[in-house]
Amino acid sequence: MPRPISTRRRSPRLLLRAALPAAVTASLVLVPLPGALAAPSTGAVIAEVYGGGGNSGATLKNDFIELANPSAAAFGLAGYSVQYLPGNPSATSKWGVTPLGGSVAPGGRYLVAEAPGAGGTVDLPAADAAGNLALSATTGTIALVTGTDALTCKTAADCAADPRVVDLVGFGTAVVHEGSAAAPGASNTASVARAASLADTDDNAADLRAGAPTPVNGKGESTPGGGGDGSGGGPTEPGTVRIHDIQGATRLSPLAGKTVVGVPGTVTGVRTYGSKGFWMQDPNADADPATSEGVFVFTGSAAPAVKVGDAVLVTAKVSEYYPNSSGGSQSVTELTGPKVTVVSSGNPVPAPVVLDGTNIPAAYAPEAAGGSIESLPLRPGTYALDLYESLEGMDVQVADVPVTQASNEYHELWVDAREQDPRSSRGGVVYLGYDRPNSGRLMVQSLGAAADFPVADVGDRLTGATGGPLDYTSFGGYSVAATRVGGVESGGLQREVTASGLPSELKIGTYNVENLDPGDPDTKFAELAAGVVTNLRSPDILALEEIQDDNGPVNDGTVSSDATVAEFVEAIKAAGGPAYDWRSVDPVDGKDGGEPGGNIRQVFLFNPARVSFTDIPGGDATTPVDVTGTGNRTSLTASPGRIDPGNEAWKSSRKPLVGQFSFHNKPVFVIANHFNSKGGDQGLDSRFQAPTRSSEIQRAKQAAAEQAFVAKLLAADPRARVVSLGDFNDYQFSPALQTLTQDGVLRDLVDELPEAERYSYVYQGNSQVLDHILVSPALKPQHTHYDVVHINSEFATQASDHDPQVVRIKP
Repeated sequence: MPRPISTRRRSPRLLLRAALPAAVTASLVLVPLPGALAAPSTGAVIAEVYGGGGNSGATLKNDFIELANPSAAAFGLAGYSVQYLPGNPSATSKWGVTPLGGSVAPGGRYLVAEAPGAGGTVDLPAADAAGNLALSATTGTIALVTGTDALTCKTAADCAADPRVVDLVGFGTAVVHEGSAAAPGASNTASVARAASLADTDDNAADLRAGAPTPVNGKGESTPGGGGDGSGGGPTEPGTVRIHDIQGATRLSPLAGKTVVGVPGTVTGVRTYGSKGFWMQDPNADADPATSEGVFVFTGSAAPAVKVGDAVLVTAKVSEYYPNSSGGSQSVTELTGPKVTVVSSGNPVPAPVVLDGTNIPAAYAPEAAGGSIESLPLRPGTYALDLYESLEGMDVQVADVPVTQASNEYHELWVDAREQDPRSSRGGVVYLGYDRPNSGRLMVQSLGAAADFPVADVGDRLTGATGGPLDYTSFGGYSVAATRVGGVESGGLQREVTASGLPSELKIGTYNVENLDPGDPDTKFAELAAGVVTNLRSPDILALEEIQDDNGPVNDGTVSSDATVAEFVEAIKAAGGPAYDWRSVDPVDGKDGGEPGGNIRQVFLFNPARVSFTDIPGGDATTPVDVTGTGNRTSLTASPGRIDPGNEAWKSSRKPLVGQFSFHNKPVFVIANHFNSKGGDQGLDSRFQAPTRSSEIQRAKQAAAEQAFVAKLLAADPRARVVSLGDFNDYQFSPALQTLTQDGVLRDLVDELPEAERYSYVYQGNSQVLDHILVSPALKPQHTHYDVVHINSEFATQASDHDPQVVRIKP
C-alpha cells in the first residue's frame, strides 16, 4: 500500500500500539438522525461503563468508567473530564463531572472509579482517576469532554452539536446517545463495553455490548494486587488451556473476551517500550499447523519483569487487538490484564520456524465473499497471510535474505524471504500488479539496543540468522520482532546519474521534494539541489511536487511559496546548476490537502538559457485553463494555469498545473501533477480480501478530468507536444493510469522500461511506481529517452522518499 497523505514526519512509529487514523475522504450529506452523530473518535474513546457497583448481586464495590486509546500516541487528559447525565433527564437534571489528569498510553486503558454502593466484595484495580458520580445500573449517558465545565445539552442532537464532546455513550433507555439507539443490557451485574477492536461507528447500540464488567487500569491490571508485569500475585498451577487453544485455527480466538487461568509458556521476547509486554510460546506444540503456539502478553504501562528463557504461568483476559482498525488491519490475539508467575529461568527457547521459499506460499491471501477473511479456517500451506497468522507470536527466523527496504531512524527495515519473488534491477522486489503482492516480504524491527540494529540499503543482505517473535505492525504487515539480527553484506548500491544527453535534446524532469519549506535545514536544500544538478544533470524544465508555502506548516493563511522556491533555486546555483526561473499558481488556503498549513503545490523550474516560458495572463487558483486556436496556433488561455480546479475531483487535492513552453521556437505543453494520496485504503495484508482501495475513486475522476483536457488539446492540434508528469500516487496498472492513457492521448513511459526497473518509491518492502512521465503521440518512442533516477527510495539516507525522473526529447 502506498503512503498516506504527506506529512512533515512521515508516520507515527510502527512499534507503538497504534491505530493510524484514516485520511479524511469525502464529505457526508448530513441527515437528521434520532441519535447524536459526531465524528468517530480517533483519540480516546469510552470503552466500558458500569453503574451497578455495590448494588444487589454485584461483585464489584464501585461504579466505573473505562477509557481506551486506539491511536498512535499518548492521549493527554489534562483539562478533560468524564460527565454523567441520567437516562431520562428532567428540567432540573444536571451533568455530573469528574475531572481527569495524566494520559492514556497508546493502546492502553484508563480507569475512572466512581461512587461505591453498599454491597459488593471486590475492589476495583487502582484507579487512574476517581470521582463520586453515582451511575444508574440500567440507564444513563456518559460523555468524555474537553474541559471541566458541566455540559448543558439534554438531547442527542444538542450534544452532537457541542464541540466539547469527544465521545459519548448512552446505555439502557437513555435519550441522549449516539446513532440509532443506546447500548442495551446494562444491569447490576453487567457493564456495556466496546469490542476488542474499539470500533467507534458513532452508533452506541452497534458499538457496545453488555457483559460481565472487566475494569482495566493504565497499568493493565484488572484486579487489585498487581502481578501483570511478572512481579508476583500470579497463578501457581498450570490450568487446562494452552496457547494453541487461545489462538485457534482462524484469525480470531475462540476464547476472546474470556479469562484464561495458568497458561504455561516460555518467554521468547520482551518489549520494554511502546506497547509493553512479552511474547511466550508453548514448547509442547499440538499437531495442527493452523494453531499458533505463541502469544503476546500486554502489560500496559508497566515494563514486564520477565526475561527471555523464563518459564511462566499467566492468568489473563483474551483479547483481539486491531493495530489499525480503520485501515482494515489484521487483529493480534493478546493476553491483557495479566497475572504472571515466573516458575523458572534459563530455559531453552523453542526452536524457531525458518521462513523461506520452501514454505512461504506464492499465493498471498484467500478471498471472502463477505469481505472479511477472519472467520475462514487458516490454510498455512496455501496462503502466505494464513501462514503468518498461524505463526503469530511464535519465534521465527530468516537467513541470508535480501534487504528490500532500507533501514530507517526507527530501527526497522524490510526483507524478502521468498527467493521466487520478482527482483528489481537493483536488488529489491518489484510490485507489478494487484495480484502480485510478493508474499515473502517481512519487516524486521529491533527488540535490542538501537546501536545493535544495522544500517542497510536495498540490495544489501542480512547474512546469518535474523529472528524473533512474529508480530503485526500498526501500519500493516507482519514483522519479526528481532531478538537477534544478522550481519550486513553490502550490495554496493550507488546513487544513479542519468545520461547527459545532447544539447539539441529537451530534458524535462519531475521531483517530489517532500514538503520543502524555508524551515527545513540547509542540508535538505543542499541534498535536493545536488540531486538536481549531479544526478538529473539540470533538466531544462523541472516539475516539483510538495513545495510548501513560505512558512511551511504554520497555519496562518500564508499561501505564497516565493521564499521556498527562491531558496531552492539558490541552493541549485550553489551546487553548480543553472539560474532557474520559475512559475506556479498559489492555491486557495487550506484547499489542496497535504500537511495542514503547508499549502503544498506544484512548481515549474526552467532554465531560461535553454527554454522559454510563454506567459499568458489569467491563471489563478480557481479559474480553469482552456485551449484556444488550432494547428500550430494552438495555445492555452492562461499559462501558468490550473486544469478544471472547480471539479469535485480535486477536492482537498492538488490541481494540475499546466504551462506553455517554447523550445526551438516550438510550443511544448507541460502538466505538473500531484494526485490525491492513498490514505484510507485497506492494505495488501488487510483482513478484508480483496482489499478496498477507496482513494482510487477520486484519482480516477482526476485522471478523467485531465484526460479530457489533453484530448481537447490534441483535438485542436493532433501534433501537440504534451508532457504530463509528477506524483500520481498510483501504479502503472491502476484505474487512474488506465483512464489517463485512454484513447491513446498519452503514453505512460514507465511501461516501456523492463519490469525490473519499474519503480520510483519503496513501501512495505515493495519497489513500486507512484511517479510517472506520460507523453502525447507526437513524442514517439524513438524520440524519447526515459529514466527513473534512483537516488532516494532505496537508501537509508534520503533527501526525499521519491526518486526523480527525467525524459530527454529529441527535436
